[in-house]
Amino acid sequence: MYSLTPGYRVPAIQRGLSPVESMLTKVNAGVGAAVLASAVLTPPPAAAFGAVGVAAALINFAPGRRSVARWATVGFRRLTERTAPASMTTQAGETTTWALYPDHGTMQDPHRRAGFHEAFSRALTFAGSQARAAGIQVHVTHHAATVDGYSVHTQTISVHVPKALGRPDRVLGTLEAEFAALGVLIPVDLDPVPDVVERGPGWAALEDGRYAATARITGWPAEADGDMMPRLLLGTSQERRDGTEFGGQSMSVLYRPLPAGQSRRSARWQTAAAGAFTTDDIKAAEHGIAGATTHGALVQGDALVDVDAYVTVWGDGPESVSAARLETDIRADRYRIALDWLAGQQHRAHVMTSPHGAQTQKGAVL
Repeated sequence: MYSLTPGYRVPAIQRGLSPVESMLTKVNAGVGAAVLASAVLTPPPAAAFGAVGVAAALINFAPGRRSVARWATVGFRRLTERTAPASMTTQAGETTTWALYPDHGTMQDPHRRAGFHEAFSRALTFAGSQARAAGIQVHVTHHAATVDGYSVHTQTISVHVPKALGRPDRVLGTLEAEFAALGVLIPVDLDPVPDVVERGPGWAALEDGRYAATARITGWPAEADGDMMPRLLLGTSQERRDGTEFGGQSMSVLYRPLPAGQSRRSARWQTAAAGAFTTDDIKAAEHGIAGATTHGALVQGDALVDVDAYVTVWGDGPESVSAARLETDIRADRYRIALDWLAGQQHRAHVMTSPHGAQTQKGAVL
């Protein structure tokens, strides 16, 4: 099941909840319920209601795309970090990366592309069922660069199995067999993540001389029909309106498959939250249709998959990367794809479109 909406969702909280935010949400809900219940017996002090209200406002009130707590965290990182910290991509566990070359014409033919996605979905369902707790991450990247007037494309698949899950060789070996059915699979060794040497408004300069600007894809319309990568990367020109070329584009999707039990619990949370907090009848009906689709998929044996998608544009200077960013915005609007350029987080965000993004924890980019 491909969706940019997490399986566990509470209205007014932004997508992609980190483990800390999930815990704080549940704790705040429990404390608030306890305060209200105690009011029946003994009226609690006003400070108790105030504390619960302040905590709820920090987590839920969103000036823009993020909550107050997230904006505060982003600002703190901006002041204290100059480049992506090593801890961001050195999580304990086993990580393997392969270069994937699908059969020629797979992504251009709608029927073959549908079969490709079905096979990939089966691999994600298997990955989720291999553990009692969530943690396995499957990271797919696609890089498109223009060299001597020709577009060069490179695609990788990375799998990260946390140390706490145990037996990573079993999971990695079986997933390798699943992915090998999608095309030619070649193991690759990754180069170190380049450090950020300069930051500007909406871009980051790397030590290898490239300039990057990264956006999170926050809206992935159902009518994309699985061809969002061709629309953003494959079937579009890399040239600006004045005829010069961009330095390339990169796109990545990070899949976090949930185990069967957690998928069912997440579906129940989502349905309960939608029913409790949604007052708009049309919105409630929309949630009901989505819930019915999710229920049917779970009955058929599928699993919920939390999806995080990013796109990076490259350039040889601030002007070129800003022009590429504008062109990407125009192209995304044409296909109804929503982008968030992650203000204040460019030093971290560019990592997400490299294979190293497979080892990042949820909440690494807010």
